[in-house]
Amino acid sequence: MKRRKFLKKSLQTVPVLWTTPSILSSCKKEETSITKTVIVVGAGIAGLAAAQRLKNKGFTVSLLEAQEKVGGRLRSNRSLGIAFDEGASWIHGITKNPITDLAEQAGMKSFHTEDSSRKSYDVGGIVRSAATYDQIEDEFYDMLDTLMKKGNASQSFQTVFNAQYPTQAKDRLWKFFLSTYLTFDTGDLDKLSSLLYNEGEEFKGIEKIATNGYDTIANHLARGLNVQLNQRVTKIDYTGNKVQVTHNGQTSSADYVILTVPLGVLKKGVIQFAPNLPAAKLNAIQKIGMSCVNKFLLTWPTAFWDDVQYLSYTPETADKFNYFVNVNKFHPSSNALMTFAYAAYGRQTETMTDSEIKEAIMAHLKDMYGNSIPNPNPSNLLRTKWSSNENAYGAYSFTAIGTEMRHFEDLAEPLDDKLFFAGEHTEVDYFSTAHGAYLSGLREANNIIDLQ
Repeated sequence: MKRRKFLKKSLQTVPVLWTTPSILSSCKKEETSITKTVIVVGAGIAGLAAAQRLKNKGFTVSLLEAQEKVGGRLRSNRSLGIAFDEGASWIHGITKNPITDLAEQAGMKSFHTEDSSRKSYDVGGIVRSAATYDQIEDEFYDMLDTLMKKGNASQSFQTVFNAQYPTQAKDRLWKFFLSTYLTFDTGDLDKLSSLLYNEGEEFKGIEKIATNGYDTIANHLARGLNVQLNQRVTKIDYTGNKVQVTHNGQTSSADYVILTVPLGVLKKGVIQFAPNLPAAKLNAIQKIGMSCVNKFLLTWPTAFWDDVQYLSYTPETADKFNYFVNVNKFHPSSNALMTFAYAAYGRQTETMTDSEIKEAIMAHLKDMYGNSIPNPNPSNLLRTKWSSNENAYGAYSFTAIGTEMRHFEDLAEPLDDKLFFAGEHTEVDYFSTAHGAYLSGLREANNIIDLQ
C-alpha cells in the first residue's frame, strides 16, 4: 500500500532532505537552566515528538489531548484480538524514514506487504490476467507523469483527466487505479489540483505494515510526559507575554504553545484565536484540502479468499470497497480482511449502519467468489468515521484546487515567536504522512530551542 506510489519513477534521483533524528536515545533531562514553559495542544505523533524533544532540553512541557488516549490519528483497536489501525498503518518507504528507527525503539512489529502478491477480479467474478493489470498500471503511471502539463489552477484532476482520457475514464480497471492509487493517497479527484497532484516526496525502500499496532509509537513517545487527557481546547490567546489556553472551561498559560490539531479541526473553526489568525494562515486553512479515507476490518469463522496479500475488485462505483488487504498474511489465524472507502463514498459510509456496510462489502465478495461462500456473514466488523470524527474531521491533507505549496509553509509559520504550528499539514515535503507529522513536531521544537 505505497503512499504516492506513482512518484517512484520520478523521485529515484531526489535526495533525502532529512536525516533520521533520534529524540529518545535518553529519557533523562539534559542539564540546563531553562525555565521556559510549553503547552502542546494535541498528543498525536507531532505533539509527542515536539514535547519529548523540548522536555529533554529542559523545558517544562505539558500536553492537552482531547481524546481519551494519546496518538491522535495513530489509533489502534485491539477488541478483536489483533491490532486494527484506524489511522496510520504503514511505514511508507523504510529507507532513511525516521519512523523506521522509531518503530524499532518502540517495539512496533511490522510485516513487508508485497505489492506484487495480488489478484484482480472484474465484475461477474472474472479473474483479470496479471499481464492486463500490469499493462494498465504502467499506462496509468505514464499518464500521471504528464497530465499536469494539460492542467491549470482552476480545474480539478478529474475534469482534466476525463477530457484527455474519455475512454479510460469509463474503464473499470482505470477507475480502480484512480481510486486506490490516487484518491487514497491524495483526496477527492473532483477537488484535487490538476497541477499539484504529484507534489510531495517519498522515502525509498519497501512498505511495512504495523502488526501489533501503530500506537506503540505514540505510547513510546509519551513516556515520561505530562499528558492531560480529555482536554478540549476552545481558545488560544497570544496577545500577552504568555499564551493563554482555554480547555474544559479552565485556562492554562505558558511561554510557548505548539498547536498540532489536524487541518480538519482548523477548518471547522472550533478553536478561537485572539488575535485572529492572520489572513495568510486562514487562506491556507481554506485552500488546502482534507481527504476522507475510511477503513473496515471484517472477520469470518473461516477464510474463503485467495492466499495473496492484496485482492482488488473493479466495480462501476468509484472508491467503494475495491481493495482488500489479506490480514491472514501477518495474522494467520485471524480470518480477516481489511478494506477501504474513499472520498464521497467514504463519507457516505459514515451514514450507513453496520448491517448496510456488511451487505455492501459482501456484495462485492460474493461477486468475486460466488454465492457459495461458507459462512458468508462476517462475524465481526470494525470501522472508522474520520470525516465526522470531531478530533480530526478527515484523514489527511491534500493539494486541492487553489492550493499552492506555499500554503503548507504558511500553516507552519509561527506567530509572535509564541504560537507555533505542527502536524502533517504543515510539512511541505511530507504532508499527509505520519513521518511528515513527526518531522513537523521536531521542527517546531527546534524553533523554540533556537529562541533561547
